[in-house]
Amino acid sequence: MEFLPITYAEDNRVQEIYSSYTSTFPVDEQRDKEQFAGLFSNPKAKIMSVVHESETIGYLIVWELSSFIFVEHFEVFEAFRSKKLGSHIIAHLLKSYPRIILEIEPEDLNEDAKRRYAFYQRNNFELIDPTHVQPSYGEGKQALNLWLLANYSPENIERIKKEICEIVYS
Repeated sequence: MEFLPITYAEDNRVQEIYSSYTSTFPVDEQRDKEQFAGLFSNPKAKIMSVVHESETIGYLIVWELSSFIFVEHFEVFEAFRSKKLGSHIIAHLLKSYPRIILEIEPEDLNEDAKRRYAFYQRNNFELIDPTHVQPSYGEGKQALNLWLLANYSPENIERIKKEICEIVYS
């Protein structure tokens, strides 16, 4: 498994990723095309294509923050789902980044959210804040009540939330 960095918006992989991103994630959890393209000029944001056995199977959008990485978006493309590749991606990610924080929808939202929470629990993530609010991505988009998960025990969750909001969502 490889994570191949994508460093510019004109890369031919970006269209496939953005197309999947906009059809998979709810509108309120998406950046618009201009915001998405802006990620490539932010030194803290990393967009990576995930390659397994010579096939692109998904992508990661991560932020390298002060003492952890924040996984903003993580997707295994539909054709590769239900093959335990998501767990392999998390294991591979942990080799480079031992401290990971991410947001998910509360498990009681629907069956997909319940399944997603169980996936992260199986991969050693624990709920660290059930009251986290993802700020709006912009005009016409709602702020969202999400859960914050981590694979470690952060000391100051409020500081972490502040850093995420100021850097990722500004």
